[in-house]
Amino acid sequence: MPTLRTLLAIPLAVVLCGLGTPALPAEPDRTGLKDAQATELARLVTDTGAPAAALLTADGHHSRFGTAGSGLGRDDRFRAGSVTKSFVATVVLQLAAEGRLRLDDTVEQHLPGLIRGHGNDGRHLTLRSLLSHTSGLFPYTADSTAPVPLTPSQAVHTALTHSPGPLGAYAYSNTNYVVLGMVVQQVTGHPYADEAERRIITPLRLTGTSFPGARTTLPTPHSRAYSPDGQDVTALDPRPAGAAGELISTLADLSRFYAALLGGALLPAPQRRELLDTAATHGVYGLGVYPRRLSCGLTVWGHNGHISGSVVRAAATADGRRTAVFRINTDLSISPSLELSLLDAEFCPAATP
Repeated sequence: MPTLRTLLAIPLAVVLCGLGTPALPAEPDRTGLKDAQATELARLVTDTGAPAAALLTADGHHSRFGTAGSGLGRDDRFRAGSVTKSFVATVVLQLAAEGRLRLDDTVEQHLPGLIRGHGNDGRHLTLRSLLSHTSGLFPYTADSTAPVPLTPSQAVHTALTHSPGPLGAYAYSNTNYVVLGMVVQQVTGHPYADEAERRIITPLRLTGTSFPGARTTLPTPHSRAYSPDGQDVTALDPRPAGAAGELISTLADLSRFYAALLGGALLPAPQRRELLDTAATHGVYGLGVYPRRLSCGLTVWGHNGHISGSVVRAAATADGRRTAVFRINTDLSISPSLELSLLDAEFCPAATP
């Protein structure tokens, strides 16, 4: 089994490395893509050494799709990693809109006694602090010595063997969203995956999106997924990722989801404002999404996902009218400059048609 650190890596961290086996030629399939998009997509393969990359963009009327390398299809199901957090945050914000919880509720109010030990105290942590990664909870995925957790309680237990970081300071931690998944179940009586399916997946007809639970295989169609040293990791146990990163999806489904989320179809206006509020993190992270300012001055919103065998990045304009989703089929981090170039090619007015 992959280590926790490789199973669910921390988004926003920048680590450059290459595959141990040579990548296939990065000649892009330019079908539908702008020249600038095809060029940057090819760089995504050549610069990282990934086996293949794929990109889908949409503006509500038309979509463009292309690949570089070989083996990825438009309708492939793949592991979306921390994009899961945007789904979980949406469920929590919907529950807030319904008055079933408040973002300033403490964890203790919903999960009494859960967060205790080594200086951790759920009486001082709010749901908002979990959503914005300002709780200080240690990331269970960063503990390379602990047994791999197969339940949320085990993941939280691992985190609580460590002292917390400063409360109120931004520090990305997968533990936050595992706890939020537990809160959703306590409030609704249903697993977070069931609530996300009922509230998001079914209404938006995201037919390629699912929460696998203990299922180790990917639904069809799918391509192969590889570790940085070239091992096939298509099949894996997603339970350690849980509410922090177990989601399976497609490029088109993620495009549709972020268009709906940013466009206001999933949240009332007050909760949508909360979604995009980055004050607590000084502009770094909202509530399950984060902003990226592009070279042309435009800010896009979305999330990335980094799990064993897969990296994905989804972004949308603040009104949800334009989206871009790209991925590679290995767990390598993509440099900020290359990510920026790919997003610029879609969203910036100066991009080549």
